[in-house]
Formats: sequence, C-alpha cells, structure tokens
Amino acid sequence: MQITLKVWRQPDANSVGKFLSYKVDHVTEDMSFFEVMDLLNDNLVLAGDEPIAFDHDCREGICGTCGIFIDGRAHGPLRGVTSCQVHMRSFEDGQEIVVEPWRASAFPVVKDLVVDRSSFDRIMAAGGYVSVNTGSSIDANAIPIAKADADEAFDAAACIGCGACVASCKNSSAMLFVGAKVSQYALLPQGQPEAKDRVLNMVSAMDEEGFGSCTNTGACEAECPKEISLEHIARMNREFVKASLG
Repeated sequence: MQITLKVWRQPDANSVGKFLSYKVDHVTEDMSFFEVMDLLNDNLVLAGDEPIAFDHDCREGICGTCGIFIDGRAHGPLRGVTSCQVHMRSFEDGQEIVVEPWRASAFPVVKDLVVDRSSFDRIMAAGGYVSVNTGSSIDANAIPIAKADADEAFDAAACIGCGACVASCKNSSAMLFVGAKVSQYALLPQGQPEAKDRVLNMVSAMDEEGFGSCTNTGACEAECPKEISLEHIARMNREFVKASLG
C-alpha cells in the first residue's frame, strides 16, 4: 500500500501550525497506524528533517497516551479502540489520511500531535482518590458489595483518561472523564467517607481548568475507546446536587 498522511505540524505552543502532506510507501494492512508513523519518522530522519512528535507508550490500548484525531475522529474510524490499535486494514490503498491533535483550550498543543493533558492530573489530584485510613489489608470479601454496583464501578474505573471525550465534544466538556472518576467511588463503600468533598472539589477543578459544559449530545460516549456510559455523568450530577445541599 501507499498512503498519504496529512499531518498537523506545529514547532511549539507559541507557533502557528499547519498541515503538511507526506507519502508513505511499503505499508502493509497488518501494520498499526503508529507503525506507519514510525516508518514516516524514519524516512524524515534519513532525509535530515524533523520527525513528527506524537504521544505513545504501551501501544496495547491500555494507557490512553496515544490520543489523536484520525480523519476527523478521535482515535480513528473504529469504535472502542485507541489510536495505537487502529490497523491499516481499515484504510484503502492510496488514501489520504488527516492526522491532528486534540482540539481543546484545556489541552494546549505542545508540539505537532502532542498536547498537554496535565489538566486531567490536576482534576484527579483534587479528589480522585481514597485517603481514608483503612488499616491493614482485609479479606476481599469482608465488605459486601452488590455485584451490579461492583460491575458498574469497574466499568467507570475503565476510563483511561485519554481525553477523547473532551476532544470530541463541541463544548470541550470533561464531564464524562470526571463523571467516571466520581462514579467509580460513589458506587463503593470505600468512597463514601469523602464523597461530598470529592465531587465538589473535582467539579470545581474541572471548571477552573476551562472545560466546557455538557449538553448531552453523546459524542463523548460514542468516541470513548472504553465506551464509558453517559450514565456516569448523570450519577455525578446527582452526587454534586446532594453534596451541595448537604
């Protein structure tokens, strides 16, 4: 296969970026999208050009570091997968593929396809943890938790914080991310002692970071690689109201 990558290039956060097109030969359908990016970067280095900066880590669909737009969709054309798990069998020979970073004011571009997602870290630091003194480890079955609650908490905890929800939302809302982090604790007894402070602090931190509001269009759920449900946003709203009135 031969494909053309139309890639957003931006030297740094203060520079004006632009799209540049690159032809890549010897692409096979079994290659992952990032292997093609590696191939392109090898060619650029051999030609004496600056390689394209992009985030990646595990390349196993686990960490969420690899978030980019591929042809206008967060993480690419497939549902329920991260960018690193997209393979070239999803594209046609000779196709032009547009590659760009997340677009949100709370995710400023650092260089090329790399964005600063430390705003998520600050939201987590505001309350995305349990700090109750639980003493020594106890038997896993000592605290009875209904299976339905445990399953739903696990689904919420599957959020990898990649930022696709923010990038896909027309308002750049982080409600799905924050909702998932609040919800996973709201469903478990271990999260109850700090429940009020957690939701108030995390929502406040989200607002301070400049994320937009949620208007329930559902784009976040549709593009989330872990298919986190909008129900977690509803639970977070209920927790917020309860904490505000309490």
